Amino acid sequence: MSREPGCHRWLLFAACAHLFFLLPPLRTRAFALSVVPEGAEDETELPVLQVISFNCQSRDILETLGDQLKEIVFIIQSQSNSFHSKRAEDLKRDILKQAADLGKELPTVLLIHQMVGHEGAWTILPLMRDLSVTYGKNSSWIFFCEEDTRIQVVKLLETLGRFDGSKEWFLGKALYDEESTIIHHYAFAENPTVFKFPDFAAGWALSIPLVNKLAKKLKSEPLKSDFTIDLKHEIALYIWQKGEGPHLTPVPEFCTDDVNSHKVDHCATTFSNFLPLCGEPVKKEDVFVAVKTCQKFHGDRIPVVKQTWEREAALIEYYSDYADISIPTVDLGIPNTDRGHCGKTFAILEWFLNHSSPRTPWLVVVDDDTLI
Repeated sequence: MSREPGCHRWLLFAACAHLFFLLPPLRTRAFALSVVPEGAEDETELPVLQVISFNCQSRDILETLGDQLKEIVFIIQSQSNSFHSKRAEDLKRDILKQAADLGKELPTVLLIHQMVGHEGAWTILPLMRDLSVTYGKNSSWIFFCEEDTRIQVVKLLETLGRFDGSKEWFLGKALYDEESTIIHHYAFAENPTVFKFPDFAAGWALSIPLVNKLAKKLKSEPLKSDFTIDLKHEIALYIWQKGEGPHLTPVPEFCTDDVNSHKVDHCATTFSNFLPLCGEPVKKEDVFVAVKTCQKFHGDRIPVVKQTWEREAALIEYYSDYADISIPTVDLGIPNTDRGHCGKTFAILEWFLNHSSPRTPWLVVVDDDTLI
């Protein structure tokens, strides 16, 4: 059987790679989130997913995949904090390096915290109109991921290639509620398992036709609220549009298994499941606990707090709509409401900044029915 010149040498190398190449261990540094100053450098490196070798017959496939790469816009759901932005920049470099190895035009990789001019950009929907204008005619997919999502670009291209990019697609790893929950406003209470929403850690994708549709709707019907509780669920609800839009399509290649797990061979994405070493525990004296309550719960909820975890808190105050010296509570002058409690929360923040003495490094805000 004939082979192209040079192929036998490549195949020999591939065989040797299976014998001699081992994955380097995941390298991490010790760090504490509470004490990392802005601008500090963190040297945590991205783990290597695996050593990949291609035979000569794969070249045509890679050529095709490389052409598709420029049709994907990667958006990393990043944060401006120095630790998180460093992680996001590392992921961006890794994506671009994989793309460069394919020898094709590099894709667009955006970091949400750097997308200026978009108030509330982290909630995604405010970005849709600009994404449609900028990429609506020359791209096929917008792929979102978190800073610790790990992407195998070739496998991602293969996965997206199974879907017709000219149609409306909402792709991701499906999550669902086993029972109705308050943070989702008891949506689908009769059977909450029927509604699927994406696990951001695994990455999720919108086809450009769907992005264009969402942008058009947002232009004619601007968002009425900027209040967000569980973003991934709320985005899925908005896209679904009470049955007028697509459901989430589960994609088994979008994974959240650890990058070093034996389960990830089929995965286009994985997740770096590591906990940072945060150093010594914070001292009790450095934590100020603000308990948010109202007069009608002074008699039943507050006694539970006092009989359980209050004694563990060195600094604690109760904030209410009524001054009760028996507890005691601080009347913030904010009336209790059945819906929306931001007014009281903001008042607590202002009180903490202007009245708390001594000033502590940490503020913890809890409800009166929270157990710690």
